[in-house]
Amino acid sequence: MFTTTGSRGLYKAPLSKGLLLVLNGLAVMLTLLPQYQDLFVYNIQAVTQQHQVWRLLCGRLVCLDVKDSFCGGLLIYNFRIFERRFGTRKFASFLVGTWCLSALIDVLLAQAFQLLFDYEVEELPAGLLAPVFSLFVPFYLSIPRMPVTQVLGHIHITNKSLVYIVGLQMLTSSPFMWLLALSGLISGVLYHSNVLRLQKLIFVPTWLSRIGRYILEPVFSSSQPSSETPLGMGATLDIQRQQRMDLLDQQLLLAQFNEARRNTRQQPQVDRYTLRPVIAVVQPAKCLHMCKVLDYASMCICVQAGLLQWTRLFPSLRHRGQNRTQIPPHLHAQTNQSTQEPLLDNSPVAEEQVALLVEMGFSRTDALEALRASNNDINMATNFLLQH
Repeated sequence: MFTTTGSRGLYKAPLSKGLLLVLNGLAVMLTLLPQYQDLFVYNIQAVTQQHQVWRLLCGRLVCLDVKDSFCGGLLIYNFRIFERRFGTRKFASFLVGTWCLSALIDVLLAQAFQLLFDYEVEELPAGLLAPVFSLFVPFYLSIPRMPVTQVLGHIHITNKSLVYIVGLQMLTSSPFMWLLALSGLISGVLYHSNVLRLQKLIFVPTWLSRIGRYILEPVFSSSQPSSETPLGMGATLDIQRQQRMDLLDQQLLLAQFNEARRNTRQQPQVDRYTLRPVIAVVQPAKCLHMCKVLDYASMCICVQAGLLQWTRLFPSLRHRGQNRTQIPPHLHAQTNQSTQEPLLDNSPVAEEQVALLVEMGFSRTDALEALRASNNDINMATNFLLQH
């Protein structure tokens, strides 16, 4: 239903889990005990005229309407992705900062509404509503929109549409909910943009974060979902999707390697002239050397001490043989027996990457060979040099 980012559940989101359990639990208790609901009414006039500041704390935390509590819980559950990405302390700082800003903006908007329309706003919907609305600001700016389907051929449904629908449902639940929504959006923009260095002025201190880590986090922490494969979180949806594709690709390579080991116990012959895709099971020290000498577009799988290490397909090797003259088989055998290092191709290699590998301790010849073999991929070249 909601944005498909990260694992399901509340894993690595203890603050979101605590807000869901505590606030919704208090909302249910107040529904069963209506005699105590007056303590949690968000009376804006009592705050400004009678100076009942305690109503800001009580009236802006617990929802008295079960429908608002349910919609707010759904939004907090969806916005848990920000706690996973930025950390619990930054997520808590954002909520605290927007809570304080929206409390001030609530009073200003109520006074402005009274001056413009000569109508006195006495009560506002209770609950942690303005900070929840403020989370729509990073949600709109940080989460990419990806189309899911179309309705009537013109209306596009994206991965974010249902989240906005829930927010719209909560917006229309009471007459003055729009005031809290506007206050939350304004405070979210101000804090997210760091206007007047608000992020340096209103934040959760480190010592308080440590206390919560040792006391509250063990209570509200959740275990990793067992039905999902452990996977590092990326910063965007595209990175997360690419991580999953890479993991599936590695599993496919491992399955192909296991199948090759079952089918053959010796090194297969390579047809140099047809460039048939093969799997070479060789010693790690000779893997790159054979790829250059045999000059085939294949996948090199190295087996060392029972551990599987492989380098991905080398695109730069695919077209090497097209610009060379064919070598007779007897000369080709002599080339394999020669101990002289083969000549390097003239394919372009970035000197900055070569210098970086040389600074890491590798020779220039090995750096050039690894970069050409990996199609100038510095990460793949570094991994190959470290493994060999």
